[in-house]
Amino acid sequence: MNQVKFFLTTLSQPAQRALINEGITSAELLAKKTKKELLALHGLGPSAIPKINEYLALKGMALKK
Repeated sequence: MNQVKFFLTTLSQPAQRALINEGITSAELLAKKTKKELLALHGLGPSAIPKINEYLALKGMALKK
């Protein structure tokens, strides 16, 4: 299983669909988004942000400011 798919499984189904529908399929694409942009996606709520931040930190990245 690739790392993005594994990461997605740590999120709720609606959050997974929100990212996939937005075409966010890599850490690099995820890091190009701000917290506000992600929270605007239907299905992705505040509880997903810490998991996203942790995943990006492991990759040496962070959400766009």
